[in-house]
This record gives sequence, C-alpha cells and structure tokens, in this order.
Amino acid sequence: MAGSSTLSHPVLAERFIAREGRAHWHDQSLWFVRSKRDRIAATIPEWELLRETASGIKQHTLSRLADYLEQFERNATAAGAVVHWAKDAAEHNAIVLSLLQKHGATKLVKSKSMLTEECHLNPFLERNGVTVVDTDLGEWIVQLRNEPPSHIVMPAIHTKREEIGELFHEKIGTEKGATDPDYLVKAARGHLRQRFLEADAGLTGVNFAIAETGGFVVCTNEGNADLGTSLPKLHIASMGIEKLIPRKEDLAVFLRLLARSATGQPITTYSTHFRGPRTPDCEMHIVIVDNGRSEIMGSEDFRRSLNCIRCGACMNTCPVYRRSGGHSYSAVVPGPIGSILAPASNPEKHAALPYACSLCGSCTDVCPVKIDLHLQLYTWRNKLALKGLLPRSKRWGMALAGRVLRSARLLNLAGGMARFWLPKLPRFVVYNPLNPWGKQRELPAAPKKSFRDLYAERQRSRKDAGSQ
Repeated sequence: MAGSSTLSHPVLAERFIAREGRAHWHDQSLWFVRSKRDRIAATIPEWELLRETASGIKQHTLSRLADYLEQFERNATAAGAVVHWAKDAAEHNAIVLSLLQKHGATKLVKSKSMLTEECHLNPFLERNGVTVVDTDLGEWIVQLRNEPPSHIVMPAIHTKREEIGELFHEKIGTEKGATDPDYLVKAARGHLRQRFLEADAGLTGVNFAIAETGGFVVCTNEGNADLGTSLPKLHIASMGIEKLIPRKEDLAVFLRLLARSATGQPITTYSTHFRGPRTPDCEMHIVIVDNGRSEIMGSEDFRRSLNCIRCGACMNTCPVYRRSGGHSYSAVVPGPIGSILAPASNPEKHAALPYACSLCGSCTDVCPVKIDLHLQLYTWRNKLALKGLLPRSKRWGMALAGRVLRSARLLNLAGGMARFWLPKLPRFVVYNPLNPWGKQRELPAAPKKSFRDLYAERQRSRKDAGSQ
C-alpha cells in the first residue's frame, strides 16, 4: 500500500476502522473461517496430540538445524537438484536473477511464496527486465491492484467482489459491473493460462522440506504450483531455513494440521511433492534463505516463532487483526506472528506492532504448532521499552503512573480526587482529542468508596459482630 511504511499501525488501523461497513465485513469474513477451523478440529479426537507432536518436531529440528540443512542439501543434490545458499534478501534475489539470465528467461510465473514477498523479489526482477506473474488468484488480484497481500493465506481477503469485478474489467476486459464469482474466476483462469503457456520459468515457495529425502512439498488449492512447474523447464524454489522437517513420516502430522487450521478444510486440494527435476532436460534450483532467521533462532525468547507453518490461524482469530486489516501492519507477515517477526528485523520501524494485541491469548490457543504468541508479544513490549522505543506520551504516562503507584499516599490522594471530580466534570473535558484512549472506550463509573475504605468497614463490622 503506497505510503503505508511511513505510518504506524494505530494510524492505519484508525483509517480502516473509519470505513465501518468494510471493517465489520472483514471481521465477519475472518471469523467465519475461524469458526470452520473450530468445527473441523473438533472432529479430530487426537487434535491436541497432533499440535503437541508438531511443536516437538519443530523444536527438535531447530535444535539440530545445521545438521538437517546439510542432510537436506546432500539428498536434494543426489536427486538432481542444485542447492543455493542466501544469507539475506539481496543474495536471494541475485541468485534468482542469475538463474533466469543464464537460461534467457524473461517471463516468470510464481506460485504464492511469502518469502519472495519478504525479499521484494517482484520489483527487483521487473527492474531487471523480467515479467513476473503471481498465479495464485488472490496474489494476482493484489498484484493487479499494485498492493501487498493483506493475509498470508487469503491475500485479497480485504477486497470485495465488486472491486474485483471493476479491476478485471479495467485490466483484462471483463464485462463492466460483473460480480458473479464463477464468471470472474473463469476469466482469470483464461488469462492466467496464457501466462503459464508463455512462461520461461516457474518459481514456487516451499511449505515443508524433508531432510531425509531432499524433497519438498508445496500446498495449494488452485493447482497453480503444479502448472507453473510442469510447463517451463526451469523450476526455482525459494525456501526459508525454518521450513525443514526431519523425516517423511513427520509430514503427515503437518498436512493434517495445515489446511484445517488455515481454512477449515481437511487438506489442501493439491499437496505436491517435488524431488529433483521432473525430466533429464529440466532443472530444479532450491534457494535456501536465512535473512535474519539465525538471529531469531539465537534468541531464547523468540526462537519458537520459527515453528510457524504460515497457516494464518492466528490472524483469523485475532480481534485486532480482524478489525484493523492486514495492511495496517505495514509488514510482509501481518497479525500476531508478524508482530513478532517484524520487530526482529526492524525494531524502530515496527515498534507499534507488539501493542496491536489485546493479550487475549486466542492466537496461542489456535496455533497448530503451539507457539506462545501472546507471551512473545508481551516480551517484545519489554524489549522495546528497554531499547527506548516507546513514544514519549507512553513513557511519561507510565513514569507518572509508576510514581503514583509506588506511594500509598499519592495513590489514595489520586483515587479520592478521581472519585470526587470525575462524576462532576463535563463529558468533553474527559473525552476529547487529547484523550485517544477514550475514542472507543468508556471509563467505568467511579465508585463512591475506595477498596481501602470498604475493607476497613468490613473489618470493623466483623470486629463489632465478634464483640456482641
């Protein structure tokens, strides 16, 4: 979203909430998906065991990540793939461009990959003469709208079908005013099919990479990863180092959790297994990317965030995300998990995100790999305060509150004044532009007596009752 990187989450969230109808529709759409997740999870008696097992597999993998990465490279190479290592986004992008240039490829079709969003691959390739088409329908819609995804599983969830109809009319010549989903999907399919046929190379992400076999799995509901890698002879796979699991037997655990957590369906329509190039005259290149993940892994507080399998369940349940929209986070990955990952890469830019949280714990409850999301967000608040990244208003307010709370005399004085004056003040004195907290909140009615007074009265009553 143009210009969003210079604005904080509270500002962008306020703009989203101001469009009340859209904010309510967005909230209800995501809660519908969350409800589907709950219903299908309830049909699996061993659901909690699956979550516990997945968490254990991920934690074990991270504890021996270097060994498993080397094992994966050996087995992938033995299967005919070429493995590349990228320490950061710039190296990843340079590797992908060099492979395309080596093969004279100027047209690339992509299956959804959040890692390439993280690396800003599309604009980099386009600056270097490569035409890139995102073939996931949601990704393609936001690409046509020239904006980033707002959700990691449903990238265009913020967009209504009327807007998509107008977009398709403008970009690919569909009928003006068309909103029928079947018609729009067929039009998109016809347009994208031509792009598949013209492509010189296909790029996919990686959902799970298996150290034992050197293969990997890509999960989609549209089959775009299959088509994008079946027609061109060059297949490039972009993979974060945290995507590894040790054995092929472990895969069943994650495939049972992923789609159920993401969209409430038993399994993704396509769970495609890749192991080496499909024919002797084809090439497969796997680019394994760090880009700050090693630093997160070295942190005792945030290491478990690398367990994430990118299902989006935490976003679908988060009351803040549902009501503020993904673009308000100004981060590649929004929502609770993004509010942990983004400050790790740039604390100054994303200092507001750990506060975009009610600490209700719902994200932790639904996470299929049991990441303690709300606790990590709470920890980030402490870290940001120690880094001096709290806004002045918050620092001064907390300093004043701390001073009052440390003194029984000041606390009693402040409480007495509040109980006496608040009921008497005109409303505009309390609720005005200088009180942003009060924009959507109402103070509770001031009690007539303090807790100390009520406690003292009760003690006197008990003493009087005992003396009779």
